Amino acid sequence: MTALEEVCATARQMIANAEQILERAAYIREQRAAGASYREIVPAEPGPLIVELISDSLSQLADAGSRWRRAEARALHGEGLTMDMIARLFGVTRQRVSSLLKGPLDR
Repeated sequence: MTALEEVCATARQMIANAEQILERAAYIREQRAAGASYREIVPAEPGPLIVELISDSLSQLADAGSRWRRAEARALHGEGLTMDMIARLFGVTRQRVSSLLKGPLDR
């Protein structure tokens, strides 16, 4: 359940990041319409920049998703599903499932 809660928290953070991205994009559009260059806009823009928000979101989602995949694979295996069955459910190889099951225990 911890991994699932982390996925939910990450999704909420991504929604907040997406809202910031939309606000920043609107600001950039306004500045561009007023004749400002990117060279003028970007250095003056308060952080985090859109590119930072995107990178942060992707990194957080990848981390949370990895922990969730591992936790879910372990739960399914613990409830009797074979590695082949889990592999079909996840759309990965049996070897990948084996790696998920053998990997480090997450927090």
